[in-house]
Amino acid sequence: MKNATIQHFQVLRFTVQRLLHTPVATLLNILVVGIALSLPVGGYVLLKNMQGLAEQMAGTPQISAFLAMGTTQDEIARIGKQLKEHGAVDHIEFVPRDLALKQLQLSTGLADVVGGLAQNPLPDAFIIYPVAMDAQRLELLRDDLKSWPKFEHVQLDSAWAHKLEALLKFGRLAVLILAAMLSFALVAITFNTIRLQILTQRDEIEVSKLIGATHGFIRRPFLYFGLVQGLLGGAAAWLIIATSLLLLNYSLAGLAQLYASSFSLRHLSLGDSLTLLGFSAYLGWLGAWLSVSQHLWQIEPK
Repeated sequence: MKNATIQHFQVLRFTVQRLLHTPVATLLNILVVGIALSLPVGGYVLLKNMQGLAEQMAGTPQISAFLAMGTTQDEIARIGKQLKEHGAVDHIEFVPRDLALKQLQLSTGLADVVGGLAQNPLPDAFIIYPVAMDAQRLELLRDDLKSWPKFEHVQLDSAWAHKLEALLKFGRLAVLILAAMLSFALVAITFNTIRLQILTQRDEIEVSKLIGATHGFIRRPFLYFGLVQGLLGGAAAWLIIATSLLLLNYSLAGLAQLYASSFSLRHLSLGDSLTLLGFSAYLGWLGAWLSVSQHLWQIEPK
């Protein structure tokens, strides 16, 4: 176990030395990988930020549940308690019918007309703030509340939620297609790079096979090369995105002040950053493995 660890460490050190031996070519390859990865990942970051901004502009979704006339205070208290204990409800607000009438007078400017009514026609109501934001769950909660006794009418304005969900779904699909295409391109780049290295080191590989080196031993440096190059490309993509967001936030600061807002673009989370690095390293390793698997067996000592 110890010897295997030492061998892997030696191969990793040899790989780093090989990368440093050709700094210009290494830097160009890393930049190509970084720029290619930054496009779909940058789209993902912008999509997440736009989702937060859209939800902020649209406001918190609300469900208005109007009680039947004649509902007693004890029944209202019981219904309020059930709503607070509901797993899909974040919090609630009770609007008495008298308060609703006053708000109607102030908001419509029809104080004289409303004041001339013989009795208050408005019912008591609960304003319900759900936990979920997506349209499907909001509609499920609305349908559930419709079956409750004493609820005369339950209203949900879910049009904006449907539009937001459709837009985000389209954006996710576009980012996914772009990521798949560029991932294939990065695998192809690593594949070709390793192929050239194998051809360049053909004589060394033949000698290694003559003295009994296994395919696993010969394959290992190339796999490490692809993995390290992919990892460095992921780090370059992370830096490109971080720099771009820094510049965009600098421009957004003045725009946000005009709208009395503090909105700014947020960078990748720790989990997303680790996923980016791991995925880029995997793409480099995959390209190297495919190239070695295809070309290494063709080289046999004469």
